[in-house]
Amino acid sequence: MIIPVILSGGSGTRLWPLSRALYPKQFLSIIGEKSMLQDTVLRLSLLDDLGPVYTVCNESHRFLVAEQLREIEAEIGEIILEQTGRNTAPASAAAALLIARKHPGALMLVLPADHVILDPQAFREAIFTGRAAAREGALVTFGVVPLSAETGYGYIRASLKGEAYNGAYPVLEFVEKPCQQTAERFFASGDYFWNSGIFLFRAESYLQELEMYAPSILGACREAIEKAVEDLDFLRLDAEAFQSSPSDSIDYAVMEKTGRALLVPLDAGWSDIGAWSALWDVHERDEAGNVKKGDVLLHDVRNSYIHATSRLVAAVGLDDHIIIETADAVLVAAKDRVQDVQLLVEQLNRKERDEAVMHRRVYRPWGSYETVDVSGRFKVKRITVNPGAALSLQKHQHRAEHWIVVRGRALVTVEDRTIELHEDQSTYIPVGSFHRLENPAQVPLELIEVQTGGYLGEDDIVRVEDRYGRQ
Repeated sequence: MIIPVILSGGSGTRLWPLSRALYPKQFLSIIGEKSMLQDTVLRLSLLDDLGPVYTVCNESHRFLVAEQLREIEAEIGEIILEQTGRNTAPASAAAALLIARKHPGALMLVLPADHVILDPQAFREAIFTGRAAAREGALVTFGVVPLSAETGYGYIRASLKGEAYNGAYPVLEFVEKPCQQTAERFFASGDYFWNSGIFLFRAESYLQELEMYAPSILGACREAIEKAVEDLDFLRLDAEAFQSSPSDSIDYAVMEKTGRALLVPLDAGWSDIGAWSALWDVHERDEAGNVKKGDVLLHDVRNSYIHATSRLVAAVGLDDHIIIETADAVLVAAKDRVQDVQLLVEQLNRKERDEAVMHRRVYRPWGSYETVDVSGRFKVKRITVNPGAALSLQKHQHRAEHWIVVRGRALVTVEDRTIELHEDQSTYIPVGSFHRLENPAQVPLELIEVQTGGYLGEDDIVRVEDRYGRQ
């Protein structure tokens, strides 16, 4: 059996403004109709001995992960929650400890949640190639056959002329991102591969190597699992124990040290979508070399990527540019400078601006809300509540709320009174009143909320009951 372990802890800062801290790139549908996380899981359906999906994610993303896996009807093994990310070695160690206990002898297929594979069949064949070696105790990594002398990836050198294990080759060295001259030498040699960050090994094999080469990581993860708490459909790692683990990648902690590392070449249209230019690379382009997403109007524009989400974007006389429009931010960048987008995010974080953290539409376990207008003593939101979902029983110390139903049916509790509202009906929630909003119907509930008061911050919530386990 192969147990997928999806690592979904990334923040995707280089894909800002579409990717935000609370809604990073793995949850976005930027390649096809499904999100990158969903595509990662769905392409595994080609494997004939697939086990349940284990996912490791930040606790702030837990409901997004659960909902997106539910949408594609994935068989969920565990959704493991990190309060603070500690890189891939501890995340994989936590999953390995659980898999070794629940599925002894199973193989772990460790996958980042935000990679693109354009040829799933070639990916499947590479997995099958590495499976036999992994069953015998090898730690298999998948090296992407390079298409160019790329300086943005780490490299792995393999012994292609030595003895192969059914298509898997001994790993000779891992190399950090090289300069251009070194990358050209690597590419010309034919012995170097891009480091995909994808691994296949028995859980027990990985734990044995951790015990030998990174015992502090293993010890911290064992304690984090022993003290973990079941939280609804999630497994919450003990925060203090997990935080005590060194922050290290699988490469640094184990693969660069072990004598059991083998490489399987991967030629499957792989990309880690590390920057906006990578999306231009993987999409079909028009006769002028442009990729257009959304409502886009161009004149004399070439070799550019333009993505509009909420309004018309028009451009004239551009070459090799990236334009990304969202409801609250617009990015314009030269295509060869998109790696620097993360520097803009750093500026936003220093200024504590919301645009680095969340979109105007914010997702909650019960649905979503979008701020339509805010000024002084009022704020207007559009709220969507999923079928059968409910907000917490709560009150606000500083604001009153007016709710107007525009679609669906709402069940509204205010103090000891419950009423049902239909389209075009409304109600008023006084300051300090306990209240709850529920959707008892089978279609989404949409309403307009008008907040009034002296303080309209999102932290003005006192919850007394919540079906999603939030504080």
